[in-house]
Amino acid sequence: MSTKPLSSSAASTASRPSIVQLVIKEKGELYAAYIPLFKDGGIFISATRDYKLGDDVYILLTLPDETQRYPVTGKVAWITPAHAAGNQTQGIGVKFPSDEKSILLKAKIEEILGSHLASNRPTHTI
Repeated sequence: MSTKPLSSSAASTASRPSIVQLVIKEKGELYAAYIPLFKDGGIFISATRDYKLGDDVYILLTLPDETQRYPVTGKVAWITPAHAAGNQTQGIGVKFPSDEKSILLKAKIEEILGSHLASNRPTHTI
């Protein structure tokens, strides 16, 4: 999974959402990053920047074996701090909004993951 912040202006964090390009190349990475616990789905983003719950994040998400980028404007709903227990990856969980595009994206992700959704393998959030 590679993340690349497209906007790095710390002064504007309060007024504008941060923009992240997230490229997930493998199904295993998608499984580890996807957050099905959120009603409308969500995605974990490895990040060292300080975020607060409720912060807006604009994501350009590329799924495995695809070239299409899915734009999502979500909210931070999960934070894994640096040095978290269990060597969890530092970052944020971004909750997808309740809109038609996000419903379709959630369905697409769950279609890609298929039976992997029922796995007991650890993820970035649980």
